[in-house]
Amino acid sequence: MKKALITIATLALLASTNSLMGQTNAPADAAKTPVKPYPLKTCLVSGEKIGEMGKPPVIICKGQEIKFCCPDCIKDFNKDPDKFLKKLAEEVKKAKK
Repeated sequence: MKKALITIATLALLASTNSLMGQTNAPADAAKTPVKPYPLKTCLVSGEKIGEMGKPPVIICKGQEIKFCCPDCIKDFNKDPDKFLKKLAEEVKKAKK
């Protein structure tokens, strides 16, 4: 019984993770707009290196691809996307110096 509950909980977690990975904040006509690739090697939210926790979740927000270290960071990003997009612009500008 305990093993069955753990299996069900694991499957539910995987299903929710997969639905977050396909998430997009882009409008319906975004397919016509070119998407800027994500330029950083770290998660915009946590600062963790991308890919250390497996395949990184990716969303598109206002024409910008955003990669995360984990699905939890997507939730934090969605609380204030403009703050993180501003942070991304600052990081890119700093890297060019």
